[in-house]
Amino acid sequence: MTINPYVLTVFLSFLPISELRGAIPYAVANGIPLPAAAAIAFACNALVAPVAFIFLETFHKLFYRLGWYRSLFDHVVERTRSKVHASVEKYGYWGLMLFVAIPLPVTGAWTGTLAAWVFGMSRRKSMLTIALGVLISCVIVSLVVGLGVTALSLFIKQL
Repeated sequence: MTINPYVLTVFLSFLPISELRGAIPYAVANGIPLPAAAAIAFACNALVAPVAFIFLETFHKLFYRLGWYRSLFDHVVERTRSKVHASVEKYGYWGLMLFVAIPLPVTGAWTGTLAAWVFGMSRRKSMLTIALGVLISCVIVSLVVGLGVTALSLFIKQL
């Protein structure tokens, strides 16, 4: 059974590690045009912040009673604090946006939302800031993928 590339692109866009950094290259490699891949990945990755805030403000309180969850969550929060603290303290929402915009593993919408929640930042401003960071990351990844595909096709033509 093969999974539709569009469905898997949506799924990858929403996963904490891959987010759109993994979704866009996957989609393009599986025949989805770059503009469509970027649009799908952006839309799904931008939805992470509202979903994560809903989880953190509701279900987290229930799950935190479980020892394994509490241990895992506390570990993730400490890592997030150590990675984001300097940027958020110094630059506030701009720092949050730049943190999310950097297309590297563990610098995306999930970690940004967790950081905003941990530091008590405004939910509305954080979601807007994170969406802007996701947009910047989407542009960067799309440019890299687009230029890479173009360079590869030129190289293949030379052979």
